[in-house]
Amino acid sequence: MFSRFSRAARRPTSPELITAWERLDSGDVPGALRLLRQAGAAPLAEVALVVGRAAGAAGFDDLRTAAAALSAHPDRPQALYDYGYACVERGVSHLAIPALREALRLTGSVAVLRELVSAYEDEGRHRDAADALLAHEAVLADWPDRYLLAYNALLAGDLEEARRRHALLPAPDEDLWRGAHDRLNRMLRRAACAREAGALDGTDLRGWQFVMGGTVLGTLSPYGFDAGMTGRFAWLHDTHGQCLAGLVRLRAVLEAAGVRARSVSLLPDRDSRILGLAAAEVLGLPAEPFEAGRQDTVVVAYDLGATAGDPQGAAVLEQLRERVPGQVLHEHAGCWTDPPPVAADSVTLLHQSAVAPWAGGLRQGADGGVERGGPDPRPEEEIAASVVAADPEPDEGDGRTPADPVEGVSAFVTAVRDAWLRGDRDPVRSSGPVGSSRFL
Repeated sequence: MFSRFSRAARRPTSPELITAWERLDSGDVPGALRLLRQAGAAPLAEVALVVGRAAGAAGFDDLRTAAAALSAHPDRPQALYDYGYACVERGVSHLAIPALREALRLTGSVAVLRELVSAYEDEGRHRDAADALLAHEAVLADWPDRYLLAYNALLAGDLEEARRRHALLPAPDEDLWRGAHDRLNRMLRRAACAREAGALDGTDLRGWQFVMGGTVLGTLSPYGFDAGMTGRFAWLHDTHGQCLAGLVRLRAVLEAAGVRARSVSLLPDRDSRILGLAAAEVLGLPAEPFEAGRQDTVVVAYDLGATAGDPQGAAVLEQLRERVPGQVLHEHAGCWTDPPPVAADSVTLLHQSAVAPWAGGLRQGADGGVERGGPDPRPEEEIAASVVAADPEPDEGDGRTPADPVEGVSAFVTAVRDAWLRGDRDPVRSSGPVGSSRFL
């Protein structure tokens, strides 16, 4: 009985883990997990104590059991692997990485290596994934291992290594990997085009967005460019002017590509209908409810993630996976940390979290404090008119983002026109080689 009581009373001793434990005392599981991301070199057995308690509170019995086993036996490869696997499955891959690295060091197992690569990919750490594979090249199979090496080298920005590995990679014998092989082929074709259009270096967000998914990025964030964001937004309270600026750039994209649309198609969610009505005015086209088979139309979404949450949205997005001739999908606010299942042809901006201008966000109250405002109650047509009448001049930001005139977007589209018109789009959960900053 005494030994059972001792195990139940175990607590972490590392300062950062004690703070995470105290968050759990107050029921703040997300806060505790955020602190664990900063735990650094804390002992795995103690990290597992905190993870196990958090998993129990969340009802994740598989992770709770694996964490308890690791806490009791941190030197056992199977316990390390089981814990790492459970962390990946439960969406906390950053917690899996130290355990899987140790399991790989102890065993050299290719199964452990593949799980570690999966965790690195989830975290956008493609250079680390490629390096782990290179360090164990002698045990790699062509599929999936050497494919994963080429793929992660590409997303790490090492285009030459990716091309070299791709040239040595035979076509897969199993149908399971044919889709991945086709995707890598498409990405490398797009990379060749994007390299003609720009630097395709570690700061070329527009180029890498095209390489990864085939999407043309319209604008760059004017904040934090040299702090790892390279043109992406973290948190954004959107404006009518930013929406109009995005539609102006959409018009430039269509003109540079030679697309002659005959209508704007309205998606079912309110945000997209508002923006679609504004787009119809900017493009000088009629607006019509979305129909899957309509050709030569611009389908306008505010945020495809929000569209997916609409009662009719999931079915619509499924219909947009394979687009008909002349059907262009434009998304205004694309989430780069949690992308939707369908990649747009054009996106105005990339964000981690965004609030639409008419959704109601934080504002200064009458007493000088901050309060949350209500959504704009006006009809969709009136709000769309406010977008069209807004000032599209960009925010000057912090002055550290390179100039990004609309002519630059047009020149990029002209350079990649043939590949873009081919319509190959690939949703990829990755920030690519331009950094993996996440403001949690």
